[in-house]
Amino acid sequence: MPLTSLFPYTAVVLLELLNTPSPTGFTEAAMRVVERHLLELGIPFSRTRKGALLWTLEPQESHLHAKTLAFAAHIDTLGAMVKSIKPNGRLTLSQLGAYDWISIEGEYALVHLQNGSSLSATVVNTKQSIHVHSSDLRELKRDEHTLELRLDAVTSTLEETKALGVEVGDFVSWDSRAQLTLAGYIKGRHLDNKAAVAIFLLLTKAYTEGSLHLRHTAHFYLSSYEEVGHGSSSGIPLDTDELIVVDMAAIGEGQNSSEHHCSICLKDSGGPYDHLLSSRIRALAQATGLELRPDIYPWYASDGTAAWRAGAEYPVALIGPGVDASHAYERTHFDALEATARLMAAYLQH
Repeated sequence: MPLTSLFPYTAVVLLELLNTPSPTGFTEAAMRVVERHLLELGIPFSRTRKGALLWTLEPQESHLHAKTLAFAAHIDTLGAMVKSIKPNGRLTLSQLGAYDWISIEGEYALVHLQNGSSLSATVVNTKQSIHVHSSDLRELKRDEHTLELRLDAVTSTLEETKALGVEVGDFVSWDSRAQLTLAGYIKGRHLDNKAAVAIFLLLTKAYTEGSLHLRHTAHFYLSSYEEVGHGSSSGIPLDTDELIVVDMAAIGEGQNSSEHHCSICLKDSGGPYDHLLSSRIRALAQATGLELRPDIYPWYASDGTAAWRAGAEYPVALIGPGVDASHAYERTHFDALEATARLMAAYLQH
């Protein structure tokens, strides 16, 4: 399947998604981006009552022993909410998702107000100036008590900040700073898991253009609460025979994943994934000539974990492109995106 020819489309879609704020619970704008692309491709879609997005591709002709597959990814990202307004007009934060506070120090942000507008801001700490605080800055522990949001607005009091329209509970998003590099890397915040969403749209485009012929029915499901643990706890179609979650593969010391490959996670913090389904995927990758990297992530959970914990009875496997510096300023290579798309396409045709 000539997926490589469609990668300029994938790059455009992925950059658009990365630059569209969607912290957990505030994903409507990003969902509308995906819906617009589906409309352009002529693909009908629906929403669950919880806000997840779903579309289905049917085989062009019937096949014996065909199955109904579901592929799940999530569009929600890390972010924060306004925890309080300080007497000096700055904001304290409550995390959305799990990340180290130091990974957002110095990051640009948007505070999304109830009236639909937003205010730009920067994450700073309470002793940010080395000229003022010297060794106190170097020894400062970064946490919810020492990091604050400095608004790009004229305010120095709680009352002035409230007059801008800021309220406790307003959503806060981080600037992705997404970039494509000449070496074929894409870097930015929130490749987890917008890389998978772009792959879903790539395969959907290949299907509409006639270069992807399906043996099995394919449901594509986008959740919006994965980063807080209950994304796919509901809404996966009831006729699903197998669920394949597509999410980032974490790279680091002691891991087998790579920015240039697709990985298959065999176990995470929720325990092992389905051995038979994972083995079928691994065998197909080998037969297709794809180097699929097996790995285990001890501090990780996925939409598959959420589905199983909610009582799902179908087998679940987890694959995805390798992503460096997960839950910080991330990076992957188009090699990994292509490998993941090729593996999904092969499974849909096998």
